[in-house]
Amino acid sequence: MFTFAKIIIMFYSVTFFDLVIIVMLLGLYFLLYSLIKAFADLRNQMAAVPVASGPSDEAIKLKLQAIERLIIFTERAGLKNMVERLMNQQISAAEMHRIFVDGLREEFDYNQSQQIYVSAEIWHAITRMKDQNIYIINHITANLSPQATSADLCKMILEYSLTPNAEMNQIVLEALNNEAKNNLK
Repeated sequence: MFTFAKIIIMFYSVTFFDLVIIVMLLGLYFLLYSLIKAFADLRNQMAAVPVASGPSDEAIKLKLQAIERLIIFTERAGLKNMVERLMNQQISAAEMHRIFVDGLREEFDYNQSQQIYVSAEIWHAITRMKDQNIYIINHITANLSPQATSADLCKMILEYSLTPNAEMNQIVLEALNNEAKNNLK
């Protein structure tokens, strides 16, 4: 019986040891399986995310809308266009001057948020155009007599705008058009 007991004990101890190894191997297998699956899922998720190689369609759309608004501002800020839009013959030159300058500043302020969508050079050109037009309006108004009418001011502004290279808005419009074309490429 002594030998039979040793055999049974040896059988159980070997079986218990084998059982421990099998459980450890199964645990290792599930651990490796989980890690590999997690890595594969992560790789699939990364592959599904588009790589930002350039501006998105939405960003291009926003830039083009901003350029469109700035083109409209540039057109409206032209001296001839301002006279045609805002001329009122019932008021004095001083009142007309205030309407021109205030209107130009208000429209510029309204469009100021568009500067984040265009290059610094374009925005600088738009700012210079606005400042130049205010300077021209101020200068022409200062050279009129105190009794001058709005018609006198408008006539002087129109005469000035007919001289070559009098207005910057055509140059700014060309720059804006080029900026829009570059965004479409």
